[in-house]
Amino acid sequence: MAKDLPVINLMGPTASGKTALACQLYDQGHYEIISVDSALVYRDMDIGTAKPNKLEQQKYPHHLIDIIEPTQVYSAAEFVEDAEHLIDNIHARGKIPLLVGGTMLYFKSLLEGLADNLPSADAKIRTDIENMAEQQGWQYVYEELKRVDPKAGEKFKISDRQRIIRALEVYLLTGKPITQLQAEQSSRSNNKYHFVNYALLPDRAELHIRIERRLEQMWSIGFLDEVNDLIGKYNIDENLPSMRSVGYRQALEYLMHGDFSHKNEKEMQLKALYATRQLAKRQYTWLRSLQELHKFNTFHTLQEGEKYLRNLFR
Repeated sequence: MAKDLPVINLMGPTASGKTALACQLYDQGHYEIISVDSALVYRDMDIGTAKPNKLEQQKYPHHLIDIIEPTQVYSAAEFVEDAEHLIDNIHARGKIPLLVGGTMLYFKSLLEGLADNLPSADAKIRTDIENMAEQQGWQYVYEELKRVDPKAGEKFKISDRQRIIRALEVYLLTGKPITQLQAEQSSRSNNKYHFVNYALLPDRAELHIRIERRLEQMWSIGFLDEVNDLIGKYNIDENLPSMRSVGYRQALEYLMHGDFSHKNEKEMQLKALYATRQLAKRQYTWLRSLQELHKFNTFHTLQEGEKYLRNLFR
C-alpha cells in the first residue's frame, strides 16, 4: 500500500524559498511537513538556522524540529528511521508527507538506503582517537588518516574532525578504509515508497542576494545573543556537530576569542557569509549528483513551484 502513496521530497539550497513553498502547500490541507535539516533538529538554535518561529510552527507544524539538544548527535540513520515512521503515520492519516530541507545526505540516505557494510560507532575507539588528538594534535590525527586511507585524506579537511574520527574508527574496526567500504556498497534504492522529487534552484546571483539579506537580518535580530545563550546553557565547543552549522561556528570563534572590536565582528560576519555561500555551492553539487540517479522536476522560482504543485494531488 505504501508504495502506491506519494512521498514528496522538496530539496534546494539554503535561502531558496523551500519553507515558504512548503507552507503554501500545507495550506491546501493535503500535506504534513517533515523537516530535512540537520540544524533544525537542535533546540535553542533558532535564529541562525532560520527556524520557523513558535507562531509559524503552530500554523505550519514541522516534524523533526527541536528534537535534541545542541550537545547531542543526530545521524543520517536516525533520520531515516524517524522519517519512515512519520511517513507511515502520515499516510495512515490520509495525508501526503512533504519532506522539505537542504540536508542532502538525509535525502540521499532516505532515497537510496544506508550502507550496510559499515560498523556501528564504538565509544572506546572514538575516545582513543580524541585522546590522540588532545595529546598529539589534530594534524597528527589527520596525517594518520591520510596514511591508512589516502582517498579520505583527499576528501576531508583537517577541520572535518567528526568525519576524520569516523573514518579512523571504521579502519580500526575493520582493517579497511571507509572509502573502500563505501565503494563496495552496491547501488540501492528505497522501494518502500513512491518518492516524487522536486528541486527549487534559483538563479545563483539571486540566491546570493537572498543569503546576504538573511544574514543581515540574522545579525539584526540578535544572533550573537543566541550563541551567547547557548554557551551559557550548554557545554558547547567547536567540535560538536551542532556548531559546524554555518554561522554558529564563526560566531562561536568570535565570542570565545574575546576581542569584540568592530573590525573583528565585521570579519566574523564576512566569514559567515562566505561559509553560507559555500554551503549553497555544496548543496547544488549534491543535487546534481542526486539528479543523475533519480527522476526530478526542477523549479527556478517559488511561484513556478507553487503553480505546478498546488493541483498535483487534489
